[in-house]
Amino acid sequence: MPELAYIKDLVIVLGAAVVVVTLLQRVGLPSIAGFILTGALVGPTALGLVDDTHQVEVLAEIGVALLLFSIGLELSLDRLRYLWKAVLLGGGLQVTLTIACTAALSLGFGLAPGPAVFLGCVVAVSSTAIVLRGLSNSGELEAPHGRLAVGILVFQDLCVIPMMLAVPYLAGEGGNFRDILTTVGIVAVVIPGVLVAAGRVVPRLLEFVSQTRERELFILSVFLLCFGIAWLLSLVGIKLALGAFLAGLIVSGYQYRHQVMADLIPAREVLASLFFVSVGMLLDVSDVLEHLGPTVGLLGMILAGKFVIILGTALILRLPLRVAILSAATLCQIGEFSFVLMTAGGMELLGTELAHSLLVAIILSMLLTPLVIAFEPHLAGSAARVPWLNRLLDAEPPGIDVDEPHRDHVIVAGCDQAGRHLCQAIGAAGHPYVAVDWNPDHVHEAHDAGVRAVLGDMTQSQVLEELDCSQARLVILNFHEPNMAEAALHAIREAAPDVAVIALVQYELDRELLLSAGASTVVTAEVQVMDGFTDSCLAALEPNTGRPT
Repeated sequence: MPELAYIKDLVIVLGAAVVVVTLLQRVGLPSIAGFILTGALVGPTALGLVDDTHQVEVLAEIGVALLLFSIGLELSLDRLRYLWKAVLLGGGLQVTLTIACTAALSLGFGLAPGPAVFLGCVVAVSSTAIVLRGLSNSGELEAPHGRLAVGILVFQDLCVIPMMLAVPYLAGEGGNFRDILTTVGIVAVVIPGVLVAAGRVVPRLLEFVSQTRERELFILSVFLLCFGIAWLLSLVGIKLALGAFLAGLIVSGYQYRHQVMADLIPAREVLASLFFVSVGMLLDVSDVLEHLGPTVGLLGMILAGKFVIILGTALILRLPLRVAILSAATLCQIGEFSFVLMTAGGMELLGTELAHSLLVAIILSMLLTPLVIAFEPHLAGSAARVPWLNRLLDAEPPGIDVDEPHRDHVIVAGCDQAGRHLCQAIGAAGHPYVAVDWNPDHVHEAHDAGVRAVLGDMTQSQVLEELDCSQARLVILNFHEPNMAEAALHAIREAAPDVAVIALVQYELDRELLLSAGASTVVTAEVQVMDGFTDSCLAALEPNTGRPT
């Protein structure tokens, strides 16, 4: 029976994934790498446990649609407005430079102009699914390189729409003035339509459904919006995955989007895992071994080229060298939307041999990405402490506007909203302080709030010298990213071995890491929140406080 064969394939895929991912987790490898390896092993070109991959691919397409829908939910239009510099400047520079450099290099190797530009489009796109999942798991979405990576990824994803619409013209199959106007008109209608729906239509619809207080109906409505909007957008040539991403942006304007996310997570995790398995199934193991040299060469050129371009983009934006290296290592792979571009006509446009080598290079780059993300803090930390490299790349730490030397003062690293509140409390208690942050927006917001703040990177020895760190009474690290806090602690201990350092981090599991790096005290937000919650619950149970509601 066909349906039983379908269930058999699904059982084989899920069972193999559980075994492989569990084994890889024990040696410290991320789960995404395990899913891709699972697909390669059970697929038709290796063990052959799953001969017909079509059924898995259908589920995988639904899974990646749900995954990108949830990514759109997490971003929200408000956050995109906050990230507009990273989106427009960072993303615009990266995509333009990548397409231009790849096309120029391809022309030098004899490729025709249309295929050369298309190859640049494929290479320019990074993996939104892998990068955001990796940054989210490591708690680095709000870190400096995380914000830049998110901004660039958003720009890349939005660029996929005109890239896909341009494929026929690059192949020489279209290009009359009427068709070009139609393409431009589609893009001009879709984007404003997304904005209008996000602000006015969808929130009212979900509010109406939520008033029924039927959770099943609410979940059904969320899935209807996800795939309904994606299907409507597919009618104008936008792929299902990209349409789901735009649907997520639309629903993100709803006030209960966090509940939407919570209801979506179980199905998303299972089906998105099947996407990575299906990617591994595309890997022809025997063919990879036969053409290993050219494929590895192509992969090396892509990774190195994108690394340099993204590094240059971050340095042009005047970001510290450490942030630039982290961003480049995070985004140097090729992503899932590249598969979408390839299936939209790229296989014929590039030719069978080049298209297959590129397909294998894409898969291998995605397989390597979790490993690169795990290793990148060590690379960035080492490179950022090399003075001549900073000078060579014109990546000296930002200047510190300090008018007078300090002594027995408090240095607060990180002046987001929590950091500004902390500085105000320290100043009200009569202690001298100075806040420092690498983000100019945070510094401007601190000035508007009456907080004395300067621009600088606490991982740089020059910044610590200008802040008179060795004369400070206390240093407070208010970082979201534990790796950045660790790098700052190493720099502080070199400049001021005896100064007291209090580090605030998100999770309890990072405590030992920062204590071993030199922190005097580590305070975790996770424990503080639970302590406050516990105290409130116990207080509600005390006599004369009334029954808790």
